[in-house]
Amino acid sequence: MKHLTPALCGLALDLLLADPAWMPHPVVCMGRAITALEQALRTRFPRTPQGERQAGQVLAAVLPLGAFALSGGACRLAGRIHPAAGFLLETLWCWQSLALKGLAEESGKVCEQLEKGDLPAARKAVSRIVGRDTAELSGEEVARAAVETVAENFSDGVAAPLFYMLLGGAPLALAYKAVNTMDSMVGYKNDRYLHFGRAAAKLDDAANYIPARLAALAWIGGAAIAGQDAKNAWRIWRRDRRNHSSPNSAQTESACAGALGVQLGGPSRYFGKLYEKPAIGDPLRPVEAADIRRAVQTLYGAAALAVLGGAAVSSRR
Repeated sequence: MKHLTPALCGLALDLLLADPAWMPHPVVCMGRAITALEQALRTRFPRTPQGERQAGQVLAAVLPLGAFALSGGACRLAGRIHPAAGFLLETLWCWQSLALKGLAEESGKVCEQLEKGDLPAARKAVSRIVGRDTAELSGEEVARAAVETVAENFSDGVAAPLFYMLLGGAPLALAYKAVNTMDSMVGYKNDRYLHFGRAAAKLDDAANYIPARLAALAWIGGAAIAGQDAKNAWRIWRRDRRNHSSPNSAQTESACAGALGVQLGGPSRYFGKLYEKPAIGDPLRPVEAADIRRAVQTLYGAAALAVLGGAAVSSRR
């Protein structure tokens, strides 16, 4: 119960202000720490598959534990100075752990450019929120990439941080963000990170296992709130939720594909290499720009359900 109020206040600040560019962000610090640790660890372990895996394991342990210890110590210290200071610091970090409004705004920019017919601008806008190569995407592929990102990042950027902050406050939420940031930076199956990033990728899979499934259920409920096909969202989620190399990524994507009546997934290029990914959903119609707005509507409905469910459970603890 003690973590509920700062979590709700943090969410309110996210909805009001999103992520101001001028404000220092913990994820930026985490990114710099990952880069520095990677450079240091690669020089201290053998340049062999086993050595790289061991170096990656050290990174996967040090960063989230460090984030938890530092933020937890800072919150306790602030609370000893004054209870209000501790509350404000935890609220700040709860706010910075969430990415609801920012996700809606950035995906909305993609939709606006597509509706204007400016494909180069739409490709540039979508490149800000996806990891795939975007330079040669068609308009439909840009729209599909944006819809997939809204669905997947509801889990990573809203449901999972909320889950952990209600369990352990801002320190646990920041530890989760450290895991998620590691995965986004080193969790690739390419030549550079196949071995070094393995521990980070597996840790991210484990950290997201429960939140991703809760997020999918919230998305199905959000589809009903948004006037979409919640029954089909449930059907496609049940059928296609494992259609991804990650055990978690297809959870919300499958619910989203079913709610919209479109097909997501399929081949995508990353760093110039084509990856054949399974299809998710049925190709009842092409993905269009308006589907991005529909996904954002569901995003807000799902977030509301996640908050209400989390608050209900937290209030009984």
